[in-house]
Amino acid sequence: MKNRTQLAVLMGMLLPGAAMAATINGEALNQDGTPLKYATVEIESLNVTVTADKDGKFTLPDLAQGEYVLHIVSPGYAHLHQAVQVKNGAVAPISFYLKRSPIEVVDIVASPMHMSIMESAAPVSVLSGETLRRQQASTLGDTLEKQPGVQSNFHGNVASTPIIRGLSGPRVLIAQNGLDVSDVSRVGPDHSVASEASTSQQIEVLRGPATLFYGSGAIGGVVNVVDGRVPTSNDTRGEWSLETDSVNNKKLAAFNVTTGADDIGFYADGYWRETDDYDTPVAPDIDDPDGAHTVENSAEESNGFTLGTSYLFDEGYLGIAVEQFNREYGIPGHSHGDEEDLDEEEQVYADLEQTKVQLLGEYNVNGEWLRQLQFKAGYTDYEHAEIELGSVGTLFENTTQEVRLELLHNKIANWNGGISLHYKNADVSAQGEEAFTPPSETQLLALGIMEERHFGDFLVQLGARIERVTIDAPNVLLPELSAHNHEDEEEEDEHDHDHEEETSVSRVFAVDQTFTPVSVSAGIVWDFTPGYNVALSVSRSQRAPSASELLSFGPHIGTGTYEIGALFALSGDEDAAFALSGQAIDLETANNIDISFRKTDGDIGFVFNVFYNQVDNYYYQTNTGLFAESSHDHDHGEEEAETDEHTDELPVYLFGADDAILHGFEAQIAWQVTDTFKAQIFSDYVRARLKDGGDLPRTPPLRFGTQLSYETEQYSAHLDITHYGEQDRIADYETTTDSYTLVDAVVTYNTQLFQQDIALFLKGTNLTDTEARVHTSFLKDLAPRPGRSIGIGLRGYF
Repeated sequence: MKNRTQLAVLMGMLLPGAAMAATINGEALNQDGTPLKYATVEIESLNVTVTADKDGKFTLPDLAQGEYVLHIVSPGYAHLHQAVQVKNGAVAPISFYLKRSPIEVVDIVASPMHMSIMESAAPVSVLSGETLRRQQASTLGDTLEKQPGVQSNFHGNVASTPIIRGLSGPRVLIAQNGLDVSDVSRVGPDHSVASEASTSQQIEVLRGPATLFYGSGAIGGVVNVVDGRVPTSNDTRGEWSLETDSVNNKKLAAFNVTTGADDIGFYADGYWRETDDYDTPVAPDIDDPDGAHTVENSAEESNGFTLGTSYLFDEGYLGIAVEQFNREYGIPGHSHGDEEDLDEEEQVYADLEQTKVQLLGEYNVNGEWLRQLQFKAGYTDYEHAEIELGSVGTLFENTTQEVRLELLHNKIANWNGGISLHYKNADVSAQGEEAFTPPSETQLLALGIMEERHFGDFLVQLGARIERVTIDAPNVLLPELSAHNHEDEEEEDEHDHDHEEETSVSRVFAVDQTFTPVSVSAGIVWDFTPGYNVALSVSRSQRAPSASELLSFGPHIGTGTYEIGALFALSGDEDAAFALSGQAIDLETANNIDISFRKTDGDIGFVFNVFYNQVDNYYYQTNTGLFAESSHDHDHGEEEAETDEHTDELPVYLFGADDAILHGFEAQIAWQVTDTFKAQIFSDYVRARLKDGGDLPRTPPLRFGTQLSYETEQYSAHLDITHYGEQDRIADYETTTDSYTLVDAVVTYNTQLFQQDIALFLKGTNLTDTEARVHTSFLKDLAPRPGRSIGIGLRGYF
């Protein structure tokens, strides 16, 4: 009833009453004529949505004369877009037939333009529903790694972030409901993402440049975690889950619930997770094959909650939500001694706390030109302390304010779209002896435009964005660092390891950099024959380098490196030293082309993507072959000092900019063999190299896998087999990584109890107990993937 009232008000504002007499009566059916109960029906141009009843019937009343395109969605079926001509009076009942799709099709919700895996020019995918619950893990990267084109930089099972087509870090934006998650996970792989999968509704992945929607930090892609923290209805619904796993004694409890009364909606969610150090099939340290089969210091304790409320009115909603996110986790490889010999107080761990406030709203303006306003604003207070020997060794802080306003217009010459205004201010600081980046403030102000139009069987999507990015760092340090190599053992013996000399500062100066990135894109989707389409997307995207890429100068123990930013350069002296670089700091520019070929419906569906991405001024770290003291004052004892005089030394990595080329493919094929049995196969590959020769470091290997699924109303079973190929295309000072195959399985029993849908599941991961070292991980030689694990859990839906 609310949707009908909204539609009536909308039309009443635009047209005289005499013209408001049309109604669309319809029914959603499958190809066999079976009703699709509770299908969703939307008129995109009016932003009006209704839900079909249990017989698949629906009504759209009070429409003005004209043509409307209906978008009809039902799980397990391809989306249907069908034009309907409306005149005065009721339109005779229309039957809309949806075709089966073995590839799940879910819309991207955080984009003002219509995007899904089968329908958009840009390649996207969504992890949602039962698939999300089966694949959710403690970290975001591990949750998404079965998505084509997405892998994980697996960091000891505690802090894994997504890698999209070989790109990660500052090139992949992690968002929560369309706003930057605002942690420090893009500064270092040992920093956990401050977002939780167990309470989310869906996780969206935009592969390739997505700068038009999210900004220049998304030059490699976007991961957007969507939840219902600001409710858009007052219907009562929710879910809860309990789970445990054997490999790390994991215990998880989570819930989310939406309810309300009258014009007010309420939302709450919460979770609690605890794990021990995880077991491995072999000794974790590749240089210590006789060690215990446990990754020391890989335990975690996490908890969090979110409370939200919104005011619901006929023209939209406005709401606010507050989240508290807490995570305490060990950092494998971060210790300054033998972790197996350390007691609990001596192990290094991270204590992460984040408070996030989001204000979200939507208002249907119904004006002559303006159709809708979408508003998002967020404030985040983030703190990440690394605890060493019972005290804070390094403290990272990030305070972020962000506002996004999207103004969507009515059709102009049959073009749909709008303007995006975006502001973000991030104040990031690090304090302590491992603070390898100075405090800095980054400010972004952007204007974007996005438009799309149908030309018969063609969908054209266009966009452009211009930004102003400033980086202000008032106290940048240039230490007197005399790096050295280990080639000449005699020189090593004469080398002075005085920590005080290594950490003295030769200069303190201010940095104030301003950049103007400009990004443009164009895409076209051609439905060249029923059930098939081909898509082409081209873009030119620019990115300002991050503060850490420019200003770093210090030890980063989590990655086992001494990091130096692009603002500095290595001198050519015999005793290697670093000074300010005379090179200009340029924008990173990606020229990307994507081609997709898709079969959208039938018993067999597929998606094939190929991409080519040439990146000018690609910022990346190179191993200089030099070593530097980590500047610690820890007493290692005489015996340890005698056995290893380089205990506190780290390899020096220097940020530089070169032209790079990344190209590859993603393939996904699904076959609905019977109504209950489905088979899927997928593969992805990226070749990442420098234009003038040489390979980029930590590039994911070729991967292919299969999933076999059996599903009935009461039982389901899923078997996943994924093979990761050998990676022997490596950068200088890297080592090759062997191939491995992982086997996972989940069996679920579904029933009803206390008016709830209940799912009892048994889950097995790495069932063959295979040694699996992740090439993209900084800890691949210290922390392989977990060994065989058996888990059991219970989920409820109401």
